[in-house]
Amino acid sequence: MLLKKYLPYNSIKILQDYLMIYKIKIKVVKRRKSKHGDFRINKYGSFLITINESQNKYRFLITLIHELAHFVAYKENSFRIKPHGIQWKDSFKKLMEPLLKKDIFPIQVLQKLKDYIKNPKASTDSDFYLSIALKKFDIVKDKVFIYELVDNTFFILDNGRVFKKIKKIIKRFECIEQSSGKTFLFSPHAQVKALNKI
Repeated sequence: MLLKKYLPYNSIKILQDYLMIYKIKIKVVKRRKSKHGDFRINKYGSFLITINESQNKYRFLITLIHELAHFVAYKENSFRIKPHGIQWKDSFKKLMEPLLKKDIFPIQVLQKLKDYIKNPKASTDSDFYLSIALKKFDIVKDKVFIYELVDNTFFILDNGRVFKKIKKIIKRFECIEQSSGKTFLFSPHAQVKALNKI
């Protein structure tokens, strides 16, 4: 299985069993900022799962199960379902439960993942606690979570835009872009590079 290098070792046998049952093509692609993976039905009726290449094996595994659940839900229910409706949720839970083990996921991820699958969302990033737990295993050396910055700290995004963190508003953080003076709201688990000064 070509996916082995992206997966936690003790999950490989379970994934091999799944892929023997659910025969679907899986393609690993370069990182996309808008999504971790997707499930597609091609115009000739074939199926494809694409997943972002990642050094975070736990995120990769969860994404693979997320997309495989789309395939299973579709095969069992066809087009009559919502993308992240009850059929997908049931498929995701069923596929994920055999993987909820301490020898597959670190305990801090496992606890948050068990909470998450009670009512899984369209993206793991929408679950603050699971997102934070997973991001601790990303290979990112020079970034911090925006919630870790003190108010009035400057930070820069990958695209070069510089902001100043102002204050928390409910669940998000109000920040001012330095070049335009416009105000933006950031998710608390956005990763940014802190600046000492501009």
